Amino acid sequence: MKRFLHLLAACLTLAATSHAPAQTAYPSQPVRWIVPYVAGGGTDNLARSLAEAMQPSLGQPIVIDNRPGASTNIGVSVLMQAKPDGYTIMQAENAALLFNEHMFAKLPYKPATDFTYIGTIGRFPVALVVHPDFPAKTVAEFVGYVKANPDKVSYASPGNGSPHHMAMELFKQKAGISIQHVPYKGAAPAMTDIMGGQVPTMMLDLASGLPIIKSGKVRVLAIALPQRASALPDVPTFSELGYKDVNAYAFHGLIGPAGMPPEAVNRINAELKKAMLAPKVVKLFSEFGFEALPGTPQDFYKLSRAESDRWGQIIKTAGVQLD
Repeated sequence: MKRFLHLLAACLTLAATSHAPAQTAYPSQPVRWIVPYVAGGGTDNLARSLAEAMQPSLGQPIVIDNRPGASTNIGVSVLMQAKPDGYTIMQAENAALLFNEHMFAKLPYKPATDFTYIGTIGRFPVALVVHPDFPAKTVAEFVGYVKANPDKVSYASPGNGSPHHMAMELFKQKAGISIQHVPYKGAAPAMTDIMGGQVPTMMLDLASGLPIIKSGKVRVLAIALPQRASALPDVPTFSELGYKDVNAYAFHGLIGPAGMPPEAVNRINAELKKAMLAPKVVKLFSEFGFEALPGTPQDFYKLSRAESDRWGQIIKTAGVQLD
């Protein structure tokens, strides 16, 4: 009798197992891609191009969800409320990854622990530009003019805490100069006033500014990268001109809520790397002056944390606080 009961229990277990649904492979539904900026900008265009290239082999639609505002904190809030199942991801950049934890006294998330790092996308270089009528034609002349006219030169940026803002603050510290900050609500109005001469200078990202640089509507003096940008090979770096470590850029990658399944992370990372090699994406990167930085999730995490430490010191010295 006991042997019969054991046999019956084994048969019931086998029957239950045979009727259990097989685990569905990731992804089995559309993926939401949060962009913490308005539609139509450089970040949004980059996201849509990558998503379009990833969709065919991913096998599911990727839906772009624009959630602008509050130094990308609105987008992060939406991400943090999502299930960590791999179906909500976000394109993050300097604000969420590097700056906000040093600029906000009460930030409701910690980049080191509250994100799943999926993969680095790359970086938009930024360059020091001036209106064509500005008297300086080199960085040395620029520094000399600003020092000779203390507190009389102002600079534009797309907003407080933007990569452009912090790039200029870094240059100010290295050059020992004082320039007044004029924050705008986005890159477009800042560029409009630079071209019109209302504000004489700014740090301009190549994604937004390459066309006006090439048209001669602004004059570019230096690029804030360790090496020259392929989009502007004749423009020197700050390091070449004696200003070491003036390296600044809009740094982009994909993140998710903490606790995403490894299979989802690895799949999105692999599809992202493939998308970066798609001809349309390569062409867009070239037009934007965007430098691809494919890598592992671990590479992304280490680079983000190292850059956060570097910018934390710069932000503390500059005294930038957003709350």
